[in-house]
This record gives sequence, structure tokens and C-alpha cells, in this order.
Amino acid sequence: MRHQKKNKASHREVTMYRGLVSSLLTQERIITTEARARGIRPQAEKLITLGKRENLQARRLAVQRIGHKKAVRKLWDEISPRYAQRKGGYTRIVKLGNRHGDGAPMAIIELVK
Repeated sequence: MRHQKKNKASHREVTMYRGLVSSLLTQERIITTEARARGIRPQAEKLITLGKRENLQARRLAVQRIGHKKAVRKLWDEISPRYAQRKGGYTRIVKLGNRHGDGAPMAIIELVK
């Protein structure tokens, strides 16, 4: 019986969000649907905050959550030092309008300069 069990995200959603977060960290700006942009925003912000800790445990946690070593290296070397004095709000979502093919609302998610 499944008393008081929360629904877990499917494996496909987890891997999709991992890929989007690693793309955001490596490219610093991606175009996706609004729902996906809103979904990856908290994950990206938590990873940037984790990168500001600058210790081995935090780095290993980031590798575990992202699974992409280049993205983690860029997070530690370039992105986290840039936001050292900032307390939050590292990403911005800009709405673009609807996609021509299926009418899905599109957005740009980018790291704030």
C-alpha cells in the first residue's frame, strides 16, 4: 500500500532537467518553453549557491546533481565567483511568445550579468 507517499518525478523529467541545467550553465542562455524554464530555475539557482561554498563536498554534490563535469568546472571557475557578492536571483526568464508549430509559450532563461 502507498499510504502518504508522494509522487516522484519520472526518470525522463529528471534527466531532461539535468540536461537543461547543464546547458544553461555552459551556454549561460537557452531558449525553451516557459514551463521548462520555470522548472529549471530553482535547480540552477541552488547549484550556483552551492558553487559559492567552494569546497570538495559541494563540488561532488554538484557533479552528482548535474552529471556533466564541464558544466561543474565552469560553475566553479567562472559563474560562482561572478555572483560572490549577490545573495540570489541569478537567473532571468524573458517571455518570447508562442511557438509557431504547436503554440507552446516560449521563453529565454539566462544568467544575469
